[in-house]
Amino acid sequence: MAANDAADVLARVAAAIEARRGADPAASYVASLLGANPDRLLKKIGEEATETVLAAKDGDKMHVIAEVADLWFHCLVLLARHGLGPDDVLRELARREGVSGHAEKASRGR
Repeated sequence: MAANDAADVLARVAAAIEARRGADPAASYVASLLGANPDRLLKKIGEEATETVLAAKDGDKMHVIAEVADLWFHCLVLLARHGLGPDDVLRELARREGVSGHAEKASRGR
């Protein structure tokens, strides 16, 4: 899959997430994650990150892919919660491209 195709997939998933924003939380998983309690989404991201780490430790490439897809999906929901989307992250990655990781981290001052 070409890079543009991959970005298109992220954009389509983000659009689907936005389309479900106002849906009935009982009928839409995304709507339930975007509901009033942000801790539910944050806990889910932590769970998916842990599952990604465990899959990586097991070394099963297909399991790693599946868990990263779950993590990315939930991160896209988090971005939507904050009025952001994948293009915001892609722009930030483009800004960092070619910059030493050490230099980039130092520039953040954290």
